[in-house]
Amino acid sequence: MSKALGLLSGGLDSSLAAMALKRQGVAVTCIAFVTPFFGAGRAEKAARAMDIPLIVHNIGEMHLEMVKNPRYGYGKNLNPCVDCHAMMFRLAGAVMEEQGFDFLFSGEVLGQRPMSQNLTAIKTVGKYSGYPERILRPLCAKLLPVTPMEEQGLVDRAQLLDIQGRSRRRQQELAAAWGLVDYPASGGGCLLTEKSFTGRLRDLFEHQPTCTPADVELLKVGRQFRLSPQAKLTLGRNEEDNAAIRALRRPDSLLVRARGVTGPLGLVSGTPDAGDLTTAAALVASYGKGKDLELIQVEILAGEDEGETTLVEVRPMARDQAEGLQVK
Repeated sequence: MSKALGLLSGGLDSSLAAMALKRQGVAVTCIAFVTPFFGAGRAEKAARAMDIPLIVHNIGEMHLEMVKNPRYGYGKNLNPCVDCHAMMFRLAGAVMEEQGFDFLFSGEVLGQRPMSQNLTAIKTVGKYSGYPERILRPLCAKLLPVTPMEEQGLVDRAQLLDIQGRSRRRQQELAAAWGLVDYPASGGGCLLTEKSFTGRLRDLFEHQPTCTPADVELLKVGRQFRLSPQAKLTLGRNEEDNAAIRALRRPDSLLVRARGVTGPLGLVSGTPDAGDLTTAAALVASYGKGKDLELIQVEILAGEDEGETTLVEVRPMARDQAEGLQVK
């Protein structure tokens, strides 16, 4: 029995690719990667449903460095899909060799995505991964040249598929026939494809090129305001955001909150000067219950235990001015 290791996102295509091989007797294991931009939750759910072993690897730091400067560029937003696929195959290939798998596979469909799933991109991914002769794409294999795995009898080409294009009809028909009933809608799953998030990420890359995965995590919270080239404010929208801000706060960042009125919690990161802190205080005042007051006292909390407090009195910033500072 041959052994295959597949990239599993938990979406319909990658799940069907795993099932297609499992149905012809291949011993299938899958691997999912965790980065600041996507996790393994959907893959874990899909693997349980298919009764397939799953390996999970966190590759946050190396993936972020790749996203900052991808060799093959970005898609519509900040999605470096060719580089990302190649990286995942390269890392999966190392696991393949360490654990004795015969080949790798994925759920890619020829022509489904214009940047990353055309013939040129598929060849580029294989070459850049370092394992061009050991990658199988079960859903569109009949449209691609015969692989060494097929020639060696590790898989039966007759039982592979010839799906192509952007329509999901054939995948949905296969899912129904094979009993795959619970799968996410197409698209989504990767923040790098979302315009609202990538605006925040571009701002971070521009002003903090040495940013870390922890800095990216903060982009997922609340509203983001650019105070100056050297400082930024993250402002909670609700109690959940406020809790996340506290959890993600680093010892050198500052918390900002209005005194005496209900309002959001803010976090100032970077290297703010006095003017940045005044602007942050005015923003926090603008989004709280005291936004219509003439003046509001705002606390700026420093220190690991928030024990150092500076009190400033500010006029709540006009909302149109505040929106002009918001990172979108």
